[in-house]
Amino acid sequence: LLEIFPALERSLDLVNKGPVMLLTGYQTPAAIRRAGAGRIETWLKNRKVRGTAALARKAVEAAQAQMTALPGEKLAAAMVARLAKGVMALDEEIAELDALIEARFLDHPHAEVIRSLPGMGTKLGAEFIAATGGDMNAFGSADRLAGFAGLAPQPRDSGRVNGNLRRPRRYHRGLLRAMYLSAMVSTTSCPASKTYYQRKRSEGKGHKQALLALARRRLNVLWAMIRDGQCYHDSPPVTAAA
Repeated sequence: LLEIFPALERSLDLVNKGPVMLLTGYQTPAAIRRAGAGRIETWLKNRKVRGTAALARKAVEAAQAQMTALPGEKLAAAMVARLAKGVMALDEEIAELDALIEARFLDHPHAEVIRSLPGMGTKLGAEFIAATGGDMNAFGSADRLAGFAGLAPQPRDSGRVNGNLRRPRRYHRGLLRAMYLSAMVSTTSCPASKTYYQRKRSEGKGHKQALLALARRRLNVLWAMIRDGQCYHDSPPVTAAA
């Protein structure tokens, strides 16, 4: 597209669905000028694209800025359309897989408990179950689960050196990733997590170290939640006086 229609390539944000959908039907300046903004807008609306008026206007403005047809334009346009259709097909397949993962996750007996922890959505919850099997009895304690996730440092002492703690050589990187990302999200959605993260930063820890400490704390909480079958709550319930 950059070789045959640079003005359009500059004006489109190709990480969004609408511009990619536009390229499945229109790839050259002449074709866009012939269609006009009104017809392109209607064409996009029929394919359930948002912001059709602005997108159609951008396309026509780009077409008006380039009146020259470049050599090899027809062949390149066909390749652009084919690639755009391939991207759309992949997006549909990803959406189908996400729906399948969500359905399988929600069928798990611990899904409601896991999702109640702030920052632990459907995808990260599914990654947690895939890594652990969802059975906390296999680990016995939160410390063992943390070691499996690489969140519990192990001593690497040698000679007279003591207290040399490092991440274990073997750990489940997928579980570490899920807990790290959920901790990152929780700093903006959970007041308790945000407070804990800020406390670690005030103690002199860097951003990554503070998030890892938060991930370890949240893993302990999640382990206890699954063990007891209890959903997350910000504060312990208040027992009414007799």
